[in-house]
Amino acid sequence: MTRATSALPPAGRPAGSPEEAPGTRRPGPIRRLVVALLCAAVLVAGLLAFLVVRHRAQQGVLAGIRPSGIPASVSTSTADLMQLSPVPATPAPGFTLTDQHGNILSLASFRGRPVVLEFMDPHCVDICPIVSQEFIDAYRDLGRSAAAVFIAVNVNPYYHSVANVTAYSREHQLTTIPSWHFFTGPLASLRSTWRAYGISVQAPSRNADVLHTSEVIFIDARGRERYVAAPMADYTAKGQAYLPAGPLTEWGQGIAQVARALGR
Repeated sequence: MTRATSALPPAGRPAGSPEEAPGTRRPGPIRRLVVALLCAAVLVAGLLAFLVVRHRAQQGVLAGIRPSGIPASVSTSTADLMQLSPVPATPAPGFTLTDQHGNILSLASFRGRPVVLEFMDPHCVDICPIVSQEFIDAYRDLGRSAAAVFIAVNVNPYYHSVANVTAYSREHQLTTIPSWHFFTGPLASLRSTWRAYGISVQAPSRNADVLHTSEVIFIDARGRERYVAAPMADYTAKGQAYLPAGPLTEWGQGIAQVARALGR
């Protein structure tokens, strides 16, 4: 007697699946790997695009947030340009040095007047001349009756004579500011002042560029540090530092506004 049997699918293929047409091939492992990599690349590209868009959106939101503690007279855009930041109102480190006129003066001798302090190299051709122009613009914005004092401390350990700071002051027309003082002195005194203000100075040789921390420090009439700003510069294709007229003017105005606020 012949027993009836049901048809079984080929081994490895579930029942009910269609027969493969003669000559067709299943995708090989390499092809499947390529497809998977392409899919992953598309997903990564999409994720990166999303992150870029979100980052730009966050930057736009943050740009409209005013830094806390900034004088009301300083606009948010100017504060952002200057990277102006309030600091704890602690006594500014004192020093006694010699200015470009040969006068020995202490920082304490300016008590009762706001002080705008920077650390400069009399041989600098980079940011220092830009800050010098900003000081001149700030003085003009303040007017001759302004009580603010503009001070620089020498950071060049090879050129620290009175003649060096005098020549720089004349070359960059800082002598037009009656309250301008470019201080210098014995190297030990200068280094002590650098350390007190956290100014890093790298001067590998007499003919090398002096690399130093560049900050504009605002000291109030009671001799306390109140604000710090970070000078900036653009560079030409030949590496020459400059700042466009717009930002340069705005920097001068910002310095004047902070100094005026501290003098009230």
